[in-house]
Amino acid sequence: MLFKALLTAVTLVASVNAAHYKRVACPSGQTVSNAACCVFKDLAEDLSANLFGGVCGEEAHESLRLAFHDAIGFSASKGPSAGGGADGSPILFPDVEPNFAANNGIIDSVEFLTPFLGAHNVSAADLIQLAAAVGITNCPGAPRVPFLGGRANAKAPSIDGLVPEPQNDVSTILARMKDGGNFSPAEVVALLASHSIARSDHVDPEHGAVPFDTTPFTFDTQFFLETLLKGTGFPGTGPNTGESLSPLPLGSGQNIGELRLQSDFAIARDSRTACVWQAFINEQEAMTIAFEAVLFKLSLIGQNPKTLVDCSEVVPAALPAVKKPATYPAGKSKADVQVSCSSIPFPTLSTDPGAATVIPHCPPSQGGDADDCDSDEGSL
Repeated sequence: MLFKALLTAVTLVASVNAAHYKRVACPSGQTVSNAACCVFKDLAEDLSANLFGGVCGEEAHESLRLAFHDAIGFSASKGPSAGGGADGSPILFPDVEPNFAANNGIIDSVEFLTPFLGAHNVSAADLIQLAAAVGITNCPGAPRVPFLGGRANAKAPSIDGLVPEPQNDVSTILARMKDGGNFSPAEVVALLASHSIARSDHVDPEHGAVPFDTTPFTFDTQFFLETLLKGTGFPGTGPNTGESLSPLPLGSGQNIGELRLQSDFAIARDSRTACVWQAFINEQEAMTIAFEAVLFKLSLIGQNPKTLVDCSEVVPAALPAVKKPATYPAGKSKADVQVSCSSIPFPTLSTDPGAATVIPHCPPSQGGDADDCDSDEGSL
C-alpha cells in the first residue's frame, strides 16, 4: 500500500507538465503531447534499435547502473559543490568520475552512450536517465518508468565518496541514501530490485559476469529470495572486498555460479529493512510498482520537476513479467533460509527440479551459453 501511494504521487508530478498540451506532429511524422518530446522520441527509438536491440543484456544493465551512479552524486548536507545529482556528469567529465573506485566499470556505459549525445540535441543528463528507462523495458517484468526531459548539463563533476559501496555497513548506506536523495530504508530495498538483472565484473577481478541470482535477465523476485539463503562458498577467488558467501557458488558447464554482495547480505538481514526485503519475495507486482516509483524519484535528484516536461510517452512499453513464481533453487528449501523478519509469514515456495538450477550466462536471444557476454557490476 505504501509503494502504491508513492507511485501515485510521483506519477501525478510527472503528468502535471503534459496536462495542457495538445498533440503535435514531429519532423519524423510521429505525434507527441509536447513538441519538446520529439527529440526524446527520436532518441528512444535510436537507443532501442541501435543499442539495446530488444535484449535485456549488458547495455541495459549498465545503463541502469550509470543512471544510479550519476544521480546519487548529490549531497543535501554538503551542498551544490558536491554534485548536481542527475546531471550527466559522468559523461561530461569522463576523466574524473569513472576513475572513482566506486565507479569501477562505468566507463563502458559512458563510452557507448556518448555517440548518442552527438547524434541528438539532448543533454547528457537526459540521455543517461532516458537510456535507463528505455533499457529496462527489454527485461521481462521491469516497469515502464516515467521520464521527464529538460535537465541542464552539469557544470562540474561530483565529488568522490558519494556512491555507496558493497563493503559499506548498512547504517552508512542508509545514511548516504538519505543524504543523497532522501530515500527511506524501504525505498533503498526497492531500488535494490535492480540487482535482479545485474551481474558483477569487479568484485572478483578474476571472475567476471557473475550474476546475483539465478535469473539475471529477468526482472523478478528471485533475487530477494536467494539473498536470504545460507552462504556456502565463493564462485571465484573470494572472499574479496565487498563479497559474502554465496548459496550457489559453483556452476555447471559454462555457468559460473552466483555472487553475493556484502551489502545485499546485510540489508536483507537488518532490522530496518528485513521485513520489506522478505515482503517482496513472490510479490512481483509490489516489487515492480515500488521499483518504478523509486527509479523515477532517483531520476529527479537535483532537479526541479516543475521546469521539466513530461515525455513519458517516448518510453517503450515494458515486457510482461514471466509467469513463474519464485522458487528455491534445486537442492534448496525453507531449511536454507535465514529468516530475518518474524512479523510476517514467509511465503510457501516450491523447489526447482533436478540436480542444479541452470543459471544462464547470456540472454536467451544471444544464446544462453555464449562466452562473449561481457558484464559490468550492478552494484548499489
